[in-house]
Order: sequence, then C-alpha cells, then structure tokens
Amino acid sequence: MPILQDIRAGKPRYYPDQAIYAAYACAQFGLSFQDLDGGSGLLFSIASARREVCFGGGRCSYYPQNNATAATLATDKALANALLERAGVATLGGRYFFLHERHRGLRPAGHERSDAADYLASLGGHAFAKPLAGSRGDFARSIDGPAALSSYLDEVGRYYDAVLIQPIATGDEYRVFVIDGEVLYSARKLPPYVIGDGAHTLRGLVADHDRALRERGLSDTATDAPAFTRVPAAGERVEIGGRMNLSAGGVMSMADAGTAARAAALNAATALGLRLGAVDLFVDPDDATAVRVIEVNANPAIRFLESCGRDDLILAIWRHTFTTMGLL
Repeated sequence: MPILQDIRAGKPRYYPDQAIYAAYACAQFGLSFQDLDGGSGLLFSIASARREVCFGGGRCSYYPQNNATAATLATDKALANALLERAGVATLGGRYFFLHERHRGLRPAGHERSDAADYLASLGGHAFAKPLAGSRGDFARSIDGPAALSSYLDEVGRYYDAVLIQPIATGDEYRVFVIDGEVLYSARKLPPYVIGDGAHTLRGLVADHDRALRERGLSDTATDAPAFTRVPAAGERVEIGGRMNLSAGGVMSMADAGTAARAAALNAATALGLRLGAVDLFVDPDDATAVRVIEVNANPAIRFLESCGRDDLILAIWRHTFTTMGLL
C-alpha cells in the first residue's frame, strides 16, 4: 500500500495538494484515481465499481458535499458575515467597497471606492483590508491613513474587483475544521517569520520570503513601515505580522481552541449551510469565551495535516467526501 510521501515524490512541484491526497485516499480505500488533464492534477476522476465522480482544481471546490449556494456564500466575506451575524455569531464586521465603475448600476450606493476613505476615517484611520472574495492571505494587509489606503486600492484593484475593510482586531487565532456538526481538529495559527543574520535589514530578509510568495501567486508583504529598516541580530526571530495563512508562510500547530471557539465554528458552518468547512477565528487570550469569527472557508486547504504527520485526518476528510458522493 503506497504511503503519502511516495505519491508526492512521484509528482511535479506544481501538482495540487488535494489531487495528491485524493490519489492517496483512493489507494487506501480501493478506489480508482485517473488524471484527466495531461498530468496537471487540475482535473481528475475517482471511480468505484458503481460510479465515477470528477473533481477540478483552481476555483473548483474539492468538497462536493457542500452545495454550490453555501460554498459561494462563504466565499463572499460580506455576505457570509451578514448570515453569521443573523445567526448570532460574532464577526469582525466591516464594509465592502467596489474598485471599478463596471456594474455600478447593479449595486446600492455607499460601496464605491470613493466611499472607502470616509469609512477608514470613521475607524480612526486604521483598518485591516482584504479582497472580498480572496483567499490564502492574498492582499490581506493593515492600512494606516488615507495615502496608504489609496495605494493599496490601486494595487489590489489590478487583481480583484472589491475589498472588505474591517476594524483592527487582535487575539489568538485558530482554525477549527468542521464536518457534519462535529469538530475534526483545531489548530493555532501564528504569523510568518524570518531569521536575522546581523547584516541585512528586515526588508531585505523579507524580500526572499516574498519571492517565494510571488511564485505561488500571492501578494508581497507591505514593508513601508520604518521598522523594516532595522537590522535584526544574527539568529533573531522576527515575526511578520498581518496575515497568518499557511500559504503565506504562516505557522500552524495542533491546539485546542476552547469550548466557545468550537461552538462558534459549528454555529458558523450551520449558518452558512456548510457540511464541511474551516472556520478561522480570534479568541481573546484573557477571556476564552470572547470569540469572533474572521472568515469561513468552504474549500479549505489541508497541507498542514501532511506537514504534522496527520495522514489519518486527511483520510477521514476524503472518506467523508467519498461516502457523501456514493463512492464508498
């Protein structure tokens, strides 16, 4: 029986993680895996003796147990927040703003780029912004002042058509993975970091980090702050604040998010109609009952489970998918 590392070793670097996990799960459960796109891993089928189901990468969901409506609502962070608040789930709030004139006649007033500066001012000039339908921490960034906001909107507008601007929030960040009303696991999220060498500025050290991000289609780190001119001592660990996504270089480790966080995650998934999802949330370090949902992921990556040796949880997730689709 092949192990996960053997399957990964036989694939090119760009091969999607989930396609690797699907092939691994097929080998474990006696199903047939077939790549349908010349070895790209972006289109594949899984078949049993009774039926075949096709999966797609990119913007396609790897979790067909979530219906299309629920998955789409979760992708739009503003709509998702509205549903969560309706269900009594605390969120970070915020307002959304469109960056282009196109389709202006199809939306209400108050959500144009020209309105964003007024909203930032109402927050005291400091906020956190991210694309409305973005993922993996792309362009998730703190904003300080109107000039920084204008520059940010110019940059993000090249790739996205809308952003969500929220009040600055803090706390211990967790991801809680939910399947059918139960928590499969939870993990603590920590920011990316670099190690000083006593010679290069923090901006120079982060440049190498950012080159790896660009290869994966992610935005650079904002390094305009004066702190990035400092030269960290050799061996000094310096965290890069702002986003904690694993794909953006963040760190995750298995950890119990607490009773209140688990309950909030389950309520969030139910409010959006998701059978499977990963809920990111802040927990107040001084009050574990004070929980606020950051966002809900209907198509969560699970590379973290491979990195920490929890192949059993990868199989549990894919077993649920296969069972739901009638393959097992």
